[in-house]
Amino acid sequence: MQAGVRAERPQGGARQWGSVRAMVLDTPGRRLREAELEQPRPGPRQVLVRVHACGVCRTDLHVVDGELPDPKLPLVPGHQVAGEVATLGNGAERFEPGDRVGVPWLGWTCGECRYCRTGRENLCDRARFTGYLLDGGYADLVVADERFCLPLPAGYADGEVAPLLCAGLIGYRALRMTGEAERLGLYGFGTSAHIVCQVAHHEGRRVFALTREGDADTQAFARGLGAEWAGDAPAGPPEELDAAIIFAPAGELVPLALRALAKGGSAVCAGIHMSDIPAFPYEILWGERSLRSVANLTRHDGEEFMSVAPRVPVRTETTDYPLAKANEALDALRNGRLRGAAVLVPER
Repeated sequence: MQAGVRAERPQGGARQWGSVRAMVLDTPGRRLREAELEQPRPGPRQVLVRVHACGVCRTDLHVVDGELPDPKLPLVPGHQVAGEVATLGNGAERFEPGDRVGVPWLGWTCGECRYCRTGRENLCDRARFTGYLLDGGYADLVVADERFCLPLPAGYADGEVAPLLCAGLIGYRALRMTGEAERLGLYGFGTSAHIVCQVAHHEGRRVFALTREGDADTQAFARGLGAEWAGDAPAGPPEELDAAIIFAPAGELVPLALRALAKGGSAVCAGIHMSDIPAFPYEILWGERSLRSVANLTRHDGEEFMSVAPRVPVRTETTDYPLAKANEALDALRNGRLRGAAVLVPER
């Protein structure tokens, strides 16, 4: 099911028919390279998707910076793809050409292992992930398995809906893991948190946003999206929390979150990568507090969240970048200069 990078066409001159423009990672730790590749062709049960927008995710940054092991190389990153079906492969029947679809992180699973057979396909040992083990959406065309594509809800422009396909989905899965927690702390207020804050507020929860020390702009942003309180993470919230979701990939936040929990509370680590968690005393975990992680997502997560988002309604704040400026978008994310989400838009 892997959609590999195709042979490159010569650089320069007029763009040739049947090619695709993409940003390519050759070696982790290096900047992406703009390239013109042979147009990918959909295989059995696959669709060729014309990319209208692709969200820039922190996971992309972890892949590009070499913090996630063994990516497919060369690689076209990107797994928050909003577009329309251009062509169907043999046996594809879920969609028709022209249908709006999203291509998320989970790109393929075996369907046979103990995880897949028990509703936990997000843990499949053979899973393939878009923009990591499969070529992704930093391009103007991408091939995807139709079974793992998501119909996009009406009422969203392509750039608005793209961040829902990972930041929204992972945040939503993390939120579900907090159960009925009333007092919810969000550690790190980036793309995922600004979406989850809206959902949690809609559900009647009290949201506390914890940011970098002194980040008054982000704290004001959080309050504008429904947070009851926003302040510095090192200082902690003004009262105990029933649950905390840690979005920032900083292990030192885990003990801070545990110290802020009431007895019986839970802390959920929502990132795919995090720096090492420092040692902490058992007493801040005792009292039936729990610590767990979120890994990937399931198709059910995607279908459920795509029905929930319009009812809130979730609104995303985005900054558009041309596809060729993908490195600049990644730099902005890496340096904490983004409010909301960055979105790549291929030029037509």
